[in-house]
Amino acid sequence: MYVMHNSEYPLSCFALFENGPCLVADANFDTLMVKLKGFFQNAKANKIESRGTRYQYCDFLVKLGTVTMGPSARGISVEVEYCPCVIPNDCWNLLMEFMQSFMGSHTPGIPSVFGSKHDSTYSPGDTMVQYMELFNKIRKQQQVPVAGIR
Repeated sequence: MYVMHNSEYPLSCFALFENGPCLVADANFDTLMVKLKGFFQNAKANKIESRGTRYQYCDFLVKLGTVTMGPSARGISVEVEYCPCVIPNDCWNLLMEFMQSFMGSHTPGIPSVFGSKHDSTYSPGDTMVQYMELFNKIRKQQQVPVAGIR
């Protein structure tokens, strides 16, 4: 289980299970987890976070962040939101066009979280699932053994 926080939702705490549901609780969830430390262990060595700047351009919200593990930077996160739309499939083409304007060929494909949400409302939990996928990719890159230099 991963416990995550998002500065856009300071009163919420998100608990995500590997390939499972996303639980949204109030900020005191962390306190509960401390009391359950006999059942759950905190993996401090795996703390990963994205910190950055939030920009607004007309109806678009863009968040650029540096992803860090411990003291070192591991990657960059780009989050784009089209504020007037809450059904992702209705505005995906517009989001793609906007992202291509500043990301060019590095524009990502449709996120996997959209696959199961064809015409349903987008929620903050969906954002957290995407961050978890990004963080897991970065963790896996960290675990790749490096060959010796000759």
